[in-house]
Amino acid sequence: MVPCYGRKMKQNEAIDTAHAQYVCTFRPDPEGGYSVRCAAFPELISHGDTLEQARAMAREALELCIEVYQQEGWPIPPSEPEPRRTVKEAVPIKLALG
Repeated sequence: MVPCYGRKMKQNEAIDTAHAQYVCTFRPDPEGGYSVRCAAFPELISHGDTLEQARAMAREALELCIEVYQQEGWPIPPSEPEPRRTVKEAVPIKLALG
């Protein structure tokens, strides 16, 4: 069990929760693993040795970002309503040199 900043919760204390989802970009690193960024939270940078670990680290980083935003009184970026409709793809292009 992870303590919530040393604050013990009452056994019958209700916690309001909401579900949100944010699109993250998982980019393979040349040294191995994946770096993670999230456009909704530009300060979020995370990493995982595997894609599965990178996803878990992204979830934790998002939760921490939201916690900081709440503590600072900053507006929380809106959740992505339909991330499955969002397509991210690398598009190769040719550049004129010279």
